[in-house]
Amino acid sequence: MSDSLHPAASHYLPSFITAPGESDWLMSVTGLILLLSVVGFGILFLRLHTLPERVAHKSHKVQFEIVAILGLLALFTHMHIFWVAGLLLAFVDLPDFGGAIGRIAGSVEKIAGIKPGKGADEAMAEAENAKHANEATDEHSEAGAQARKSEPSPVPPTKPRTAFPEQKEKVRA
Repeated sequence: MSDSLHPAASHYLPSFITAPGESDWLMSVTGLILLLSVVGFGILFLRLHTLPERVAHKSHKVQFEIVAILGLLALFTHMHIFWVAGLLLAFVDLPDFGGAIGRIAGSVEKIAGIKPGKGADEAMAEAENAKHANEATDEHSEAGAQARKSEPSPVPPTKPRTAFPEQKEKVRA
């Protein structure tokens, strides 16, 4: 076979036209550019989509889980209002009530005579265990039996008085 051109063919052919049986480099480059652009657009979309979650995570927000759930809802339902709500919630500082309530609970436990950090149920269970342990060791001695009879029953803590009647200020007219 000869490599001559057909008489009706143009004598000048552009470089992107390939001969039969050779690889088409223009299609390969176009396919690579298309693949990279689709992957790049997907990464940009997901990066923008997770913006509220990343903002809430960096600033250690209390509502981080809520923002993450709103982001997932927006991703799977294609309702942009969830994304907008998550973005707004990520930038809002909600007050941390847990810290103040925890300090109040610790103070109340201290006033009640319970070690801070232990709940009333744990403290009562610990007192019961200590009482049973004392009874088990004292059963064999006569002095232990006398001590149990003379032991007063545990009295729950009472509310302290805030002011003595004689210290109250007189009402002025």
